[in-house]
Amino acid sequence: MEDIRSVLSQFNSKKKKSETQKSQAGPGTVASTAEIPDLFFDEILHRLKMSRTEITVLMFLYRQVWCRPNLYKSHGIGPLNSYAEMSNFLHITLDELSHALRSLENYGLIETVRSGQYFVRKYFTESYDIKYGQDYDQFF
Repeated sequence: MEDIRSVLSQFNSKKKKSETQKSQAGPGTVASTAEIPDLFFDEILHRLKMSRTEITVLMFLYRQVWCRPNLYKSHGIGPLNSYAEMSNFLHITLDELSHALRSLENYGLIETVRSGQYFVRKYFTESYDIKYGQDYDQFF
C-alpha cells in the first residue's frame, strides 16, 4: 500500500497544474508593444482596402524595420528573411505570402531590396514621408 501512495503522490493533480499555468501567465508577464502611426489606421487601411494577409505581412515587415533593433533602420530596410520561415511564422502558405508581397509592392508600401529583404517606409507612402519629414540615408 505504501508503494502505491508514494507513486501517486509524485503525480500532480489537475488543480495543481492549472494553478501553475495561471501563475506563469500572471502579472509578471508583459505583452510587447509596437508603435504603429495612427496614419495607418486612419488613412492607409481605408484608402487601400487591403486583405487580412496583406495587412499581416506589412505589419510583420514594419515591426522588423521600425519597432525592433535593426542595423539598417535609418535606411528603412529590414533584415533578410527566409520565405519559408515567414510563412510558418505568419501561418500562411508560400503562395499567399508571395501574393501579399506583390500586392504590397504594387501599392507602393514596400520595395524589394533583394529576395527576402524589403524597404518599408516609416509613414507607408512617399507622400506621407515627405509630409511628416521622414527621409532615408541613401543605401542603394
